[in-house]
Amino acid sequence: MSVSADYRCGLVAVIGRPNVGKSTLVNAVMGRKVSIVTAKPQTTRHRILAVHSSAEQQIIFVDTPGLHRKSGKAMNRLMNRTAANALADADLILFVSDASHWTPEDEDVLERLGSASAPVIALLNKIDKVQPREKLLETIASIAARYDFAEIVPISAMKHDNLDLLLTMIPPFLPLSPPLFPDDMQTDRSREFHIAEIIREKLTLLLHQEMPYGLTVQVERLVREERGFAINAVIWVERDSQKGIAVGKNGSVLKKVGRAARLEIAELLGESVHLELWVKVKNNWADSEKDLLSLGYESP
Repeated sequence: MSVSADYRCGLVAVIGRPNVGKSTLVNAVMGRKVSIVTAKPQTTRHRILAVHSSAEQQIIFVDTPGLHRKSGKAMNRLMNRTAANALADADLILFVSDASHWTPEDEDVLERLGSASAPVIALLNKIDKVQPREKLLETIASIAARYDFAEIVPISAMKHDNLDLLLTMIPPFLPLSPPLFPDDMQTDRSREFHIAEIIREKLTLLLHQEMPYGLTVQVERLVREERGFAINAVIWVERDSQKGIAVGKNGSVLKKVGRAARLEIAELLGESVHLELWVKVKNNWADSEKDLLSLGYESP
């Protein structure tokens, strides 16, 4: 693709505490599901690039795990490092917070921005939940007093409010540069990664309490056959006691997860899918950096 001399391209880190809508925002601006989304905090565990290309610019959104205070396990520490590294590499930072309330964790993230060299745009997300709407002016004034933001933009990622405006505001902050990725590429992650994430999303939506934080998914086989794709995936849990929960009575959980995941994976791949799931135990994998690396987690 030939580009003009004033073409712009850069990394835009999407930062915020857990569960403020970072992945929902990235999916909305991309017009497709790049990152899985659930109501549970820490659903996003990896750095995921979402590449938004046009004739004038390429915006590379960096979806990150939510920065959080609890960092007891190796996985939590790795997630925090992943998000912090995205800050260091960014040409522009989008700081996402919930317009309906401010928390101490938001303050923690804001403190981390103090050492960032890139300009920061504040995104007040979930404005559709702010009632009465006049309160939004108070929220804007409050966040403006907290940090020297380049811009403050009220948005609703879920309702797509002001996302077109945001896309016009980003390019002037990016450096003059040719594109870093082909214009038909939308994410840096493999099909196996997205399949594993879809399965984990369905598990997270179905299971309750702390269980989703003790499991991860690994695709061991992805083969195209005459009738479609054959996929074998392992659901790893941390303890024997969790295995029964993940399987469910008479395999009920696995059946529900498999059915829901198979439909979405078939849509992703554009062909029929035969999906087989197993649950295995790897003791305390979330607190072992060696196990995390072997399961596809990246050390920043």
